[in-house]
Amino acid sequence: MLNISTFNRLVIWCLVLAGLLFALPNAFYSRVEQHNDALVAIEKQGATPEREADAAAWPGFLPSSLVNLGLDLRGGAHLLARVRVEEVYADRMKAMWPEIRDALAADRTTIGTIRRQNGPDDEVRVRIGNPDQMQRALELVRALARPVVSLSYPGATDIEVAANGDVLTVTLSQAEREATDARTVQQALEIIRRRVDEVGTREPTIQKQGVDRIIIQVPGIGSAQELKDLIGTTAKLTFQPVVSRQSSPDATGAQGRVEVLPSADPREEGIYYVLEETPVVSGEELMDAQPDFDQNGRPAVNFRFNGPGARKFGDYTAENVGSLFAIVLDEEVISAPEIITHISGGSGIITGNFTVAESNDLAVLLRAGALPAGLDFLQERTIGPELGADSIRAGTIACIVAFAAVLVFMVLSYGLFGVFANIALLINVGLIFGLLSLIGATLTLPGIAGIVLTIGMAVDANVLVFERIREELKTAKGPARAISLGYERALSAIIDANITTFITALILFLLGSGPVRGFSVTLGLGIMTSVFTAIYVTRLLIVIWFERAKPKTVEV
Repeated sequence: MLNISTFNRLVIWCLVLAGLLFALPNAFYSRVEQHNDALVAIEKQGATPEREADAAAWPGFLPSSLVNLGLDLRGGAHLLARVRVEEVYADRMKAMWPEIRDALAADRTTIGTIRRQNGPDDEVRVRIGNPDQMQRALELVRALARPVVSLSYPGATDIEVAANGDVLTVTLSQAEREATDARTVQQALEIIRRRVDEVGTREPTIQKQGVDRIIIQVPGIGSAQELKDLIGTTAKLTFQPVVSRQSSPDATGAQGRVEVLPSADPREEGIYYVLEETPVVSGEELMDAQPDFDQNGRPAVNFRFNGPGARKFGDYTAENVGSLFAIVLDEEVISAPEIITHISGGSGIITGNFTVAESNDLAVLLRAGALPAGLDFLQERTIGPELGADSIRAGTIACIVAFAAVLVFMVLSYGLFGVFANIALLINVGLIFGLLSLIGATLTLPGIAGIVLTIGMAVDANVLVFERIREELKTAKGPARAISLGYERALSAIIDANITTFITALILFLLGSGPVRGFSVTLGLGIMTSVFTAIYVTRLLIVIWFERAKPKTVEV
């Protein structure tokens, strides 16, 4: 057991040095963070002398991964939002109306005239001219139904069609509503994540809670209101034909399905646009949006559609030269330019009374995509940087106290062997931070508690070995044999104790969330580093000492 090969020694020291090297940037946190932020800014926005100076604050040949600080240590904003999934039902019915109209119009000679009736937003009601042919109308509309994959509703379709006299009613089925709810929340979650990532925040926590709620925690952001302004905007973009322009919010004299929306331009205060309800192109067909300037040097946003969107946009502009075309964002007309000529290629520019910052924010929102539904913020909380600094200070004091107590206990209990265990403990803490940096983990206050617990547990394996060596010294022939047997016979107990604790940490990670996960990550990593330092590092230190000192007796 005391004969460790040169190769094994090199492997042990290389692992130790690599772990400490990855932990090193955390000792210069502000400088390395400044370096990393500068590199990201140079990649996205180009180099400037200031950014290059910040990038040079840390040597490029050294690791630059940091342990990300969680919300409770860095400060930031916490939101609990509910997705208004019921809004999607109305949008689905609005989008389905042209299909229903065209399906019924194909057999107009049989079923008679078709008129849409007023009703709830999540229904389509159609009065047909020949009630005797209602069965034929039902068959035509039911043919539009699509199957829904659902374990709870086998064989279900996405719509339900019913008749009441001469009125045909179309609604979403229960299976489709539940599937729509799940899709809507998941889509909202991904879009929120993209919006938060666009502004370069570090390690946000964005996760689903329950059926229709989402938790958003973003470290480093100034306030909950700032976070709400970023993610709470629906950014629903549509391009709709203009019927008329007026100074009244009422749709007077307009034919067909229309809606009246106000102008968002301060220069058109009190002006309303009557628009066709069905958009020509929507923001879902948008591929890219970038801040730009128009021909007059005013801030604007350049946009580009995907293939289908570009075709629809090009066809409409070719057929409606001279007409007004409204660009609608979140139920407001931000611009209504005249179509001067056919616009091919599927690209254009959104102009308005923007500032540079507003055009940049709008481009971010459009690139990230439109939220499928609005959000209700049920809970909001802002944690200031000062509170985070206090948490770090308290956690640091706890670690120092625990560390000092363990160091003193080990030296008083085991003398020189305790010193070796303490050196291994220092290496152990460094390895924990090295692994946290390597995997990009987020350190929270419960995570610090996990490190404090690890410090106490780290010497547990050494205690088992040292106590076993004491027992072997009473019966074994010579100190070398006693040390060898001590490690050999304590190994099973060490592995058993740490495997059960590691399984507990794994269960906490799989089943827990937020702070519980933070605790389980540091605890699990601490167990691995503790076993490594106790079995290999401490033993190597003892072997090196024994080879040089060649003691006749050993005091443990």
